[in-house]
Amino acid sequence: MGTPEFPNLGKHCSFEDCKQIDFLPFTCDCCHQVFCLEHRSYNRHSCPKTDRRDVTVVICPLCAKGVRLIPDQDPNITWEIHVNTECDPSNYDKVTKKKKCPVPGCRELLTFSNTIKCRDCLVDHCLKHRFGPDHKCSGPKKPEPAGFPFVGLLSRGRKEEKGPKKALPPTTSSSSWTTSLFNAASSVKASAEASMTKLSNEINHAWKTKSSSSSSNGSANGQVEQCPQCGAKFSSVSSLIDHVEKVHEKGGNRPGAKKVVIDACPKCSRGFVDPVALVEHIEREHGGTSRA
Repeated sequence: MGTPEFPNLGKHCSFEDCKQIDFLPFTCDCCHQVFCLEHRSYNRHSCPKTDRRDVTVVICPLCAKGVRLIPDQDPNITWEIHVNTECDPSNYDKVTKKKKCPVPGCRELLTFSNTIKCRDCLVDHCLKHRFGPDHKCSGPKKPEPAGFPFVGLLSRGRKEEKGPKKALPPTTSSSSWTTSLFNAASSVKASAEASMTKLSNEINHAWKTKSSSSSSNGSANGQVEQCPQCGAKFSSVSSLIDHVEKVHEKGGNRPGAKKVVIDACPKCSRGFVDPVALVEHIEREHGGTSRA
């Protein structure tokens, strides 16, 4: 079997009366044996497991559903599993009872080739009553009014046109309808611009108030600055520093004289002699940040 170069090439047919070597053999998907071209079908080699490919379906009389019988399983067990899990008696009426044309007095059954859906009322009818006048079609549903502010004005303008302006030509009615639409759009645009202007004014006022309060905060806190040596009070830190440099630092060159250093808060310009007190003030009053 095979050739010196390909010793495993080709297989013998499994049929007893054949045993012919085939270089392109076929494998049966039921019995998984190898056959030649002539005996590859189920009937030609009398396959004993062809029932595995059989599909038998039984219609359930309770729910009108198809139940497939498994070849290696008892049909009673298959039926019992279906009844306990999938069987739904309410489906029987849906399958057996076919729809009829809803027109009074019409007994035509609605089948696949005998059903037409009306484009206006979206109801299925037979071919005889497919047109609107034949089944007294109610017409398409009116769309609900959208959430635009000038929809009411448009409907009111149309009612007025139908009332006192019946004798006017159609060009006049259309022009009045266009005028009412333009007026409604103009009013909406004007109200939107007014609200935006009011909002921008409020934002500018808030920014000005915040900047003025932050600038006045430093001057209000600077009124309580006091010299640590002589007890003199000053309105700002710069005045206190000038006082210390002119009055108290003159004796700094003398031996034993102590030079006073004033540290100012970068947020409120309040002066401190002790750096620890300055740090505690920043953490307590300004949330722990020293950025101006």
